[in-house]
Amino acid sequence: MSSIETMKEFDHLPKSVKKAVRYMYQDASYDQLLILKKHLAHAIQQKEQELYKKRD
Repeated sequence: MSSIETMKEFDHLPKSVKKAVRYMYQDASYDQLLILKKHLAHAIQQKEQELYKKRD
């Protein structure tokens, strides 16, 4: 996937997600990144399980 395609995908994300990603790039400390990583991974895992259950 090219960086142009990645940017197009990024442009279609909700504004709150874009702000969070920009915050991580610009201002987040290492400790904050670890906290964000934990919460994002958990939220993604829960949503994947929810969507997987709906498939059945």
